[in-house]
This record gives sequence, C-alpha cells and structure tokens, in this order.
Amino acid sequence: MPATVLIGAQWGDEGKGRIADWLARQSDVMARYAGGDNAGHTVIIGEREFKLHLVPSGVVHPGLRCILGSGMVINPLRLVEELDMLAAQGVDISPQRIHLSARAHLITPGHLALDGAAERARGGASIGTTRRGIGPAYMDKAARTGLLAGEMRDPGTFAAQVKAALERANAVLSGQYGLEPVDVESLAQACGDAAARLAPYVTDTTTLLLDLLDAGQRLLCEGAQGTLLDLDHGHYPYVTSSSATVGGALTGLGIAPQHITRVVGVAKAYCTRVGNGPFPTELFDATGERLRAAGHEFGTTTGRPRRCGWLDAVALRYAARVNGFTELVVTKLDVLSGLDTVQIAVAYESDGGRTAAMPVFTPDFERVRPVYETLPGWAEDISAARRFDDLPPNARRYIRRIEELGGVPVSLVSVGPEREQAVRLVD
Repeated sequence: MPATVLIGAQWGDEGKGRIADWLARQSDVMARYAGGDNAGHTVIIGEREFKLHLVPSGVVHPGLRCILGSGMVINPLRLVEELDMLAAQGVDISPQRIHLSARAHLITPGHLALDGAAERARGGASIGTTRRGIGPAYMDKAARTGLLAGEMRDPGTFAAQVKAALERANAVLSGQYGLEPVDVESLAQACGDAAARLAPYVTDTTTLLLDLLDAGQRLLCEGAQGTLLDLDHGHYPYVTSSSATVGGALTGLGIAPQHITRVVGVAKAYCTRVGNGPFPTELFDATGERLRAAGHEFGTTTGRPRRCGWLDAVALRYAARVNGFTELVVTKLDVLSGLDTVQIAVAYESDGGRTAAMPVFTPDFERVRPVYETLPGWAEDISAARRFDDLPPNARRYIRRIEELGGVPVSLVSVGPEREQAVRLVD
C-alpha cells in the first residue's frame, strides 16, 4: 500500500503534531523517521493535552502501531519519561504497538553536556540549538563511534558502554571547555535502568515496515522540524542535524520511493522561527508581538518565544518543489483574524536585483529584503468554521493566494487548537 509523508514547510513548529493526529485516522501504522526530542508535537483531545517529543503523534489513536525509525536519535531517559506520561493518561504503550529501531542512535548525558558547552562557546555566533544533544549524537553516528538502540537489549553491557562514552565526553568537557565533568557512575546506571525498560521495544523496524506495507497496511511517515532546517537544504549552519525533507523518510525508515504517493506539507498562515538564522519576513513591531501572543508562539520543547513574521511564499514554494508536495495544510489561520490587512512575501530584493527564487547560500539569503503583497484582512471569528464557504471572503481569498504562490492545492485549514477545528477543502 502507498505511504504518506508529512513534512514541515517552514522552520518547524508548523503544527505537524495536530495534522499527524488528523491523518492518523486514515492510517494503520505511523513512523518517525528523523530527529529526536528536539521536536515537540502537541495533540489536544478534549481536556487532554499530549506533548510528544519522540513517540509518533498517532500513539493517541488506539490500535495504531507506532515506529521510531533508524534515522532518529533517541535519548533513552526521555523516552522512558514519555512512555510513562502516556501510560498515566491511559494510552497503550505495549511493545506490541510501539517499536524502536535497533539501528536508531542513542543520545547520552554526555551528548547533552557537549551540546550546551559548544553553544556557550560560540557566544554571539550560536546556532540556537535546543541543547538536547542532537548534534553531538549525529556527529558520533557519522564518526561511527555512536551507540545503537540494539545495544540496550543487554542492559548490563549497555551501561558499561555508556560509561565509556561519558568518560570520553568528560575528557572534552574538561580539556577543551574547562568545565566540570558529568557524574559517570550515576548516569551510566540510569541509562542501564532505562535500557532494561526499553529492551522489549527494540526490533528490526525496516523489515517490519516493509512487511506491513506488503500486507496492505497504510503508513504515515512523520518528520521533525521543517524543510528550511534540513541539514542539506536549509541555510547552513542554522539547521538541524538530520534530513527534514522527503528523502529523510526513505533513508530514516528503509522504505522504497515507489511506496510514497502522497506528500503533505504543513505551513502556518504566517511564519515563525526558533533560534538564530536568517528570517526575511520577521516582524519587530506590535504586529509581531500580536502574532506571538495570539498564536501562543512558545516552543514546545524549549519554551523559548518564537520569532514571528509574515508568510514567506518564496520559501514556501521552495519547500513545495524540494519535497514534491501533493497538497498543503495551512494551520493557525484564526491567528490572523482581526488584522486590517495581511501581507505575503512574493519575492526578494537584494543588491543583485529582484528574484522570485530563494537563495540557497546563507550569506545571500541574509541580505535579501522581502517584497510584500498586501491583502485585505478579516474581523470575523473563524474558529467555528468547518466548510470553506464558512470562512469570510477575505480569508478564502488569502488561502487561494497561498495556493497560487506555493503552487500546491490546500487540502485542510486549521482554525483553532482543538482536534475538530479544521476546514476541509478536499474530501
């Protein structure tokens, strides 16, 4: 059966968790293919709110199988915490429905310490990482010195391996950064205890996924972060350490290209970014503050206030082309209600003139200035809209303009944080 890939079209925080929850209703299996607990996906069901960082968002759907793929980096301590949180809310967390790839790499407490030390050492040139150890873990993966989840099947040996990894990290912390070492013994023991909890979940997820696809199961692939943070296709070095584009689903899960027939991009009705890096449409005025307040724009993972700005259609079209979006979901349209006018960046200007293409070299992108198109806003509360015709004419006009500029049809628009607050444009 075909697979669907869900991808952020901006700098992350687009509301993918909410849309993943929606698409999970049409799926039998859901798999995360990249990143780690630097991701933060929030799903709200009635009075319950689930803030997920590692386990696929579809875990809240009974019976849906969830897979943590080999392209991820997993902090065992945080995974145990997340599973405990889900169990406390009545979610089935049995190894029969949650599977962890034996090939996924692991984040140790040493990686967290090194991540924080490196960010502090960069000073004003910091990247703005979540300090969750993601970069150092992927560095060890590339250097072939990392620890695999499969090692947790022998918790005693795993604890010894973590101890050795922490000792190596301490040598760098003290020798390079002049910092106090981490507590090797207690942290290695904690990781060993986590391994004992997680060992039953570890399996060959590639073969499992291929068998499920061959059996006709419907697969939803969930990414982390967004296209503009992709290691290869974002603006380096202000990127994440993994592939946040459609190719990451193939390499991070081990499925073949012919399985993917639907690629769903998710974009906010405006733009946000956490951390440093170029952001052409960023607003530093009262409108930016209004977007932050109305959109509750604070990171799920870090709690940091997000930088806010107008929708960048140039960057959106880039994301659509790189990933081959078959459809687009627009989130948080309700946040724009009450504005007299709304703006969309339709081109850039720089010393080299005007362009409708996003510069891929970071210094060039840092110098661009957005060219805006102004559209009329709407005053109506749209939170109760469920059909496209329920939206005010100016809101409908805004969505249609996004389709034209992005080159992708919009299939769904969210008009509030609740599960059912969505307008379907395509059945």
